[in-house]
Amino acid sequence: MGGGSIAFDAIVAEAPEMRAVLRMGAQVAPTDATVLILGESGTGKELIARAIHEASPRRAGPFIKVDCAALPEGLLESELFGHEKGAFTDAAAEKPGRFELAHGGTLFLDEVAELPLSLQAKLLRVLQERAFERVGGTRTISVDVRILAATNRDLAKALKTNQFREDLYYRLNVVPVVVPPLRRRPEDILPLAAHFLQGFGARYGKAVPEIGPEAAALLRRYPWPGNVRELEHIIERAVILWEKGPLTPEELAVNLMAVASDGAPDEELMTLEELEREYIRRVLRRVRGHKSRAARILGINRKTLLEKRKRYGIE
Repeated sequence: MGGGSIAFDAIVAEAPEMRAVLRMGAQVAPTDATVLILGESGTGKELIARAIHEASPRRAGPFIKVDCAALPEGLLESELFGHEKGAFTDAAAEKPGRFELAHGGTLFLDEVAELPLSLQAKLLRVLQERAFERVGGTRTISVDVRILAATNRDLAKALKTNQFREDLYYRLNVVPVVVPPLRRRPEDILPLAAHFLQGFGARYGKAVPEIGPEAAALLRRYPWPGNVRELEHIIERAVILWEKGPLTPEELAVNLMAVASDGAPDEELMTLEELEREYIRRVLRRVRGHKSRAARILGINRKTLLEKRKRYGIE
């Protein structure tokens, strides 16, 4: 549930595959080895990176994250390496980059496969020499930084299509850690759901509901394409909507309700549009028409909610 420090023993893991991941993370943490964390979106790659940092001799130093997919190419170089005053039009003052900010600690390069090739070459040099120049500068800056990287992409495929440098791949892939998707860790689904219930119950000031048997069966049966992040969001919405009694399938989100109909005859199944319309109606009824609150529960913005209401003819 968000950032902050995290210890390996605080990570919910009952599944043997996930426990093996945590064991490997704990083994590599005391070293300065570069770790490449692989796995689908939402599996908890950043959580593993934070735990490695917290269990390392660098724990007192900073943990700095760079989301390589979220920053436009023009800004990424300046974000990583900093810039000197006047380096470009908006550079009114000198600015240290994330490498400098991570000095003495850990730099986490999330979605590293999204780095453009031009920056991959510069990153390779920093990994080799632990030195770089700011954008628009000539002074070489040395840093003491441990690198952790993560990606949800198939890097072997990216190598074949020349989208990722082979020499950088081998520099990053010193210790690969593969985080399994939630569908391969069924033993973790209900313990994770209970963990999120506890956290969101505290956040929203609600007594933590029990997960009813039908809801539990539904959680176990759903394939979790969005992994742990999707489970977290669904439990948050359920806690917000919950009023009394054990948690029911109806208090879970629309995609889970679709799975609940698995045993129904084809003619009784709803289309995706019908499911969405029905779920939006249900949320609006529950929040007594409060549009901003409904949009937050649905995970969309207010404008999108108004557009969907108009499209579906929901009063």
